Parts: sequence; C-alpha cells; structure tokens
Amino acid sequence: MPPITLTLAHSPDPDDAFMWWPLGVPALGMAPEIDTGRFRFEPVAADIQDLNVRAVERGDLDITALSFFAFAHASGRYTLTDCGSSMGDGYGPKVLARNPRDAAWLGTPGLTIGVPGEKTSAFLVLRLMLGRAFTFRAMHFREIIPALLRGEIDAGLVIHEAQVTFADAGLHLAADLGRWWTETTGLPMPLGANAVRRDLDDRHGPGTIRAVERTLRASIEHALAHRERGLDYAMRYAADTPRPLADRFIALYVNDLTLSMGERGRAAARLLLEKAHEAALAPHVRWEHHVPTPRPG
Repeated sequence: MPPITLTLAHSPDPDDAFMWWPLGVPALGMAPEIDTGRFRFEPVAADIQDLNVRAVERGDLDITALSFFAFAHASGRYTLTDCGSSMGDGYGPKVLARNPRDAAWLGTPGLTIGVPGEKTSAFLVLRLMLGRAFTFRAMHFREIIPALLRGEIDAGLVIHEAQVTFADAGLHLAADLGRWWTETTGLPMPLGANAVRRDLDDRHGPGTIRAVERTLRASIEHALAHRERGLDYAMRYAADTPRPLADRFIALYVNDLTLSMGERGRAAARLLLEKAHEAALAPHVRWEHHVPTPRPG
C-alpha cells in the first residue's frame, strides 16, 4: 500500500520548524528521523495570517498551524490536536513603542497599531485588553518593527521571535499581552494551535486522526531530545535572530503545554473563545465536538 502524503503547514518561525523537522523535509532531502508509519509529511511554510485565512476560507491543508482565534471560524473543517500548540504562561505577544510607554498609553485616541493579522490570537487578546475597537494596520509580522521604526505606525504588536529581540532594535515594551492574560485569568495565553482536517478518518480509514496525532507528538518529543540538531534546522527560519535568542524563543513556546494542552490549556482555549464570542468577534464553538484526545498517561 502506498504511503499517505499529508500536507503539514506551519508558520515560518523557529518554534514551528523545531517541532516538525523529525518528520522529514523532502525538499531538502531530509528523511524522517522517527517512524512515521503509513504517513509521509509535506511541509508548507506560510505566514500565520495566511494560514488562518486559508483554514477558514479553503480548508485544503491536511494539518495546519492556525491561531486559536481562527479555529473558532474553521472548526467545521478542522479539529485540534492535543499536541503542537503554543501557549504563553505569563508571557506572550508584545506591544512595542519607539519611546518608553505603558499599557494606559495604548488607550490614547488616534493611535495606529500595527498588527500581524485580524485572525491572530494576539489581535484578539489586544482587543480584549483594550476593551474596545482601535485603529490598526494589518501587515506581515516581519514588517511591523521596520514600520514602527519608520514612524508609519505608533505602536506594533509583535509575535514570533521579535518577542525576544525587540530591544536590539531600540524599541520599548508597552504591554505584554501574555502577562496581562495570565494575571487576569490565571491561565496560559492560547496563541497557535495545531489542527487536522476532520475528514481524515473518512478519507484514509478509522483511527487516522489519532494515528497522525501520535506521530506529531513523537516528532515533538524527538525534537526536544535532540535540541541542538533541531536548533540547527530551526535557524533557517530565524531571520537575523542570534542562535541563543532563537533557542530562548523556542524554549518559551515548545514545552510541556506543547506536548499536551492538558486541562489547563484546554480551559484557557475555551475561555479565550468564549470571550471572543461574548464580544461578537467569533462564532460559538461547541467544544464537546472539538475536544482533542488527551495525551496518554
């Protein structure tokens, strides 16, 4: 029986690349380092906002990273896996300014904030923190810091490795959304999720989704056990980030909550999307049909 080829989409940042390199990268001639069973994985790297829109509007990728916020709009096609999510426990995306500012300043009328996409969890939490709509400019995540430095926006909401490198650009922290969320709720801030198409069992036989999830978890475990090799590969997606800072960023977002959301992570995801629904920003998600399979043991 020929192998089943599945597309696996991830954002072009070090933590996602670090999680999935053990599954192989055919375009680079990298064979899988773990037993992938009957599956072969075809990586697709794309901006998280592009993946969010693709999941909501097309749903053509077999496995995809997407923001928890976007999942609320795509849960008809996708179900979450218990592994592969990114959560900030007391830290998270940051709002930056050119001069020393605080969170209260963000309420100043007339400010324009650069954001990495309207379906990102970071954008949602910023809306929740400010408690109102605000003027924003959506742009590619790598363009936010340059636009802020040029004075084209007043503040910038940064994700990915810019969370640990912004000071090198001479910028200042106005608000840490993950800190605000955890202090407010006592829970980690749900950022990126990993999802699989809900029809995989219909297309490839009963038990396919669970088998895929076991393989994905094995990839993360292997990456954590072979950290330096994983970091070697992840540096392809680190832009100009020095290796020690890239390693620090990976440590923030590939951790125990990545191996398994657990009850605390699932509670955080439910709460985030309940708040989004209450604010009329997202449809209601019927979680009883979208609860991922917990990690064994």
